[in-house]
Amino acid sequence: MLNKTNGLIYFLAFSSGFSIMGIELLGGRILAPFFGSSVHIWGSIITVFMLSLSFGYLLGGKLSIKRPSLTKYGLIFLLASIAVLPIALFAQPIMAFIFTHVEDSRYGSLLASTALFFIPTIILGMISPYSVRLLVTDSEHSGQVAGGLYFVSTLGSALGTIITSFYMVLAFDVNAIIIGFASFIGCLGLFAIAFDKLIIKEPVYA
Repeated sequence: MLNKTNGLIYFLAFSSGFSIMGIELLGGRILAPFFGSSVHIWGSIITVFMLSLSFGYLLGGKLSIKRPSLTKYGLIFLLASIAVLPIALFAQPIMAFIFTHVEDSRYGSLLASTALFFIPTIILGMISPYSVRLLVTDSEHSGQVAGGLYFVSTLGSALGTIITSFYMVLAFDVNAIIIGFASFIGCLGLFAIAFDKLIIKEPVYA
């Protein structure tokens, strides 16, 4: 039966998937004023997100080996929140600098995407493998747990894409949405840490 701790982890994984795809979708709107919105702009954004997520999965898996806990899990969210915030604060000067120094929009957009999204997406990518480690209690059910976790995370990504593109961008400024995502991710991290410190008492993880 799904206990409260597992339910929280699934919710956090869902929320991280929601946030990742929401931020990725906003990447096109952020880069468009300088580099346009052609297919190679989106190619740059998708490439940077896929590459940074792959590094995040690798780092998250390694980190989860050493005494995994909800507190460390929450700290990943807090670190991701801090890393996302500069996208809203410094995107304009960063893109203006790159735009004036790189003539080819293909490489300019790739460099801008890397500067803005590479680090925060690496940190966000660490969440999924760490979630699996917290949920898996025996090897017999590890495949089932991983499948369920990635289902929930991908469902969050799908909803993040549709809600951001259909509703958020129509109601709010892009920077306001980015700040909202950063705040949301930070609050999730604080909640996970508080849950671990104040509610969970029994040792769950080896």
